[in-house]
Amino acid sequence: MSRTETVARLLDDLQRGRKDAFDELFAVVYDELHAMAQFQRRRFTGHETLNTTALVHEAYLKLGGQPDRSWNSRAHFMAAAAKAIRHILLNYARDQGTRKRGGDWRRTSLDHSAVAAKEDRSIAQREALIALDDALGRLEISSERLSRIVECRFFGGMSLQETAAALDISTATVTRGWAAAQAWLYRDLEYGSERA
Repeated sequence: MSRTETVARLLDDLQRGRKDAFDELFAVVYDELHAMAQFQRRRFTGHETLNTTALVHEAYLKLGGQPDRSWNSRAHFMAAAAKAIRHILLNYARDQGTRKRGGDWRRTSLDHSAVAAKEDRSIAQREALIALDDALGRLEISSERLSRIVECRFFGGMSLQETAAALDISTATVTRGWAAAQAWLYRDLEYGSERA
């Protein structure tokens, strides 16, 4: 049985209520989820306690805890995983933002400027992620489809074809939607920074 057929069978088993189907499904797509998480970890530095494996395991817990697990294809499941990773990263960024820099912990370094530059980069990335999520929330109000396209492409690292399959739309629609969403987000983030 091919991998695609295995995933389809496990998704069907999951919808029929077989309890261990989710664990089997997760094991089959683990490498893809790990690659998705690794892609995000490279994008956002400064999350030392949330490494790639921890991000995948958090996604497992988030997806496994969903009451509605009616994913109808591998692509649909991967889109749900992209959404889970988005929320995990965002929650982590917001949690890190509420703590004071370093708390009671103090770094000692011979090159204080290198440490400060790394911390500043980490803070800037965290703030950018939060601003992006806020903008995605506003985009979702006007177009849920465009918001889902961004989730799949940006947070899931999915191709145009994978995004089309996950959202059950044509690749041409994804291409147009991706361009429109990027333009919308750029304007929103630019005007938002001017308002601040």
